[in-house]
Parts: sequence; C-alpha cells; structure tokens
Amino acid sequence: MRIVFWGTPRFAAHSLNELVRRGYNVVAAVTTPDKEKGRGLKVSFSAVKETALNYNIPVLQPESLKDPDFIKELLSYQPDIFVVIAFRILPKEILSLQVKSIFNLHGSLLPSLRGAAPIQWALINGYTKTGVTTFEIEPKVDTGKVYIRKETEILPEDNFGSLHDRLMMLGTEAILETIDMIQSGSFTLLPQNDELATPAPKITKEICRINFTKSAEEIHNLIRGLSPSPGAFFEYNGKQIKVYISGIVNRSDLKSGESEILKSGWTIGCGSNALQLLELQPEGKRRMSTEDYIRGLRLN
Repeated sequence: MRIVFWGTPRFAAHSLNELVRRGYNVVAAVTTPDKEKGRGLKVSFSAVKETALNYNIPVLQPESLKDPDFIKELLSYQPDIFVVIAFRILPKEILSLQVKSIFNLHGSLLPSLRGAAPIQWALINGYTKTGVTTFEIEPKVDTGKVYIRKETEILPEDNFGSLHDRLMMLGTEAILETIDMIQSGSFTLLPQNDELATPAPKITKEICRINFTKSAEEIHNLIRGLSPSPGAFFEYNGKQIKVYISGIVNRSDLKSGESEILKSGWTIGCGSNALQLLELQPEGKRRMSTEDYIRGLRLN
C-alpha cells in the first residue's frame, strides 16, 4: 500500500515518524512551502518536512494544490492512500483523484468541534472528554464518513500543551489502525450526525482576551485552552499580561475586574467567584510565577 502523507506541524510529524518506523510504505510527503522567519529571515521548514528528510522521503511543497505540474508529480508516485493531518483544505482537483482512500485525522470526536482549533475549544468549553477521529475527506470540511473514533478523558490539570500531546499519540494509533482497515478491506464507514455538530473556529486575538465579567470557571478554562500558546491575556496599567496557570477562588467580595494584589498572590474578581493568577508573563518580560512578579512590583 503506497502512502502519500500530507501535513505540517509536530502533531502530524509524529504520525509520519511512526508510519515509517513501523515499516509502512510512505512514498512521498506533501507539506507547506518553506518560510523566512525572524530578523535575519532565516529559512525554516515544517516538522513534517524535517521528519521526511530524516528518512529520505521525497518532499512536495506546492504553492497551489491545483497546479497541474504538482498533480502530475503527485501521481508519479502511484499512491494508494492519502493520509492527511493538520493540512490545508484539499480542492476538488485532489479529491477527484483515483486513489483507494483520502482520509483525515481530526483532534475531536466528530461531529463535535468541527473546525481549525478542536483541542483548544474542548478545554475552553469545559469538556471532560474528547478524542480523535479518522474520516474520509469530503468537499465540506470535517463532514466525511468516520473510520475510527478514540476517546480520552480531559483531566482538571490539562492545558492545551498536555492535551495536544496526548491526542497526538492517540491520533497516531488511529492512523495506523485506519490504514490496516483499508488494507484489509474490512471496515464500515459511519455517517456523522450533522445535528450534533459544534464549531471549533480559528483562535483569534480577541478570543484570547480575558473578559472578567465571565465566571471564574469560564476564564480558567480559557486560560487552560490557550496555554502555553498563544496565551490568554488582559491589560493592567496599560501593559498586556498573559496568564498561563490559574485557579478558581470562592470569593464574592471582589467585584468583576477588581484586583487584590498581596504578598501571597494576585486575585481578580469575576462575574462569579474570583480568579487566582499563578503563572503569568508581563509584556516584554519572561514567563514567571505570580509571586516573582509581585516581588518585582514591590522592588519597583
């Protein structure tokens, strides 16, 4: 079974690494073009490209997925399966190619959390479980028939970083099982129930902004869902402060947005209860414990 792997970030690269390590026949990898980053405009490339090069797998980096030359090169590898993880939306020119399967790995239990940021929104929404899904790609995003769903519990101490890595591992298991199912020809595709669909839109700066009129629980979940990156934030004395770790405090005496900064910690009133800041990053400074930040305030 000849596999072409499509993906970009570390979440995808882990599956590519395991596919090759376990002897699956990955004949090419498709990823995004290289980018220039930083002041020195140093060229950087994706985690999937780095992994592919480590195994001497040919790498395709088309500017346009509709480019006839790219499609011609793609077909020259005589693919049987396209495995897609955290990549761009595939156009009809790709979806119409005659291969056995074009399937995707999504970081939620579809149809829950369709969209660009399912891991973040599972935490922001306060879910207690989530998972991964492999499904046959259709023109409408995240709507295809399902091969496999795998669940995991969301722990109270989870944030985006820890949940991302657990789903990355779980996703690799789902990818391997899905390929084996396709190879054996023994599987049943299950349709999604569109009535149960919920959104997981792209994370914007405005979503990252903390609104202290919301409950402490809602804000705490927002912080978990955006930690360590891109980080939930608020403004204090004209400066942006990102919050990475927080706690919920049963306080009714602090009004929404009202701060109490003591030697022992920083508490902010919310729409209900209050939020205790445990780890933060003031604008232009390093990430630090709130105690270190408060010591700096006293020194200044």
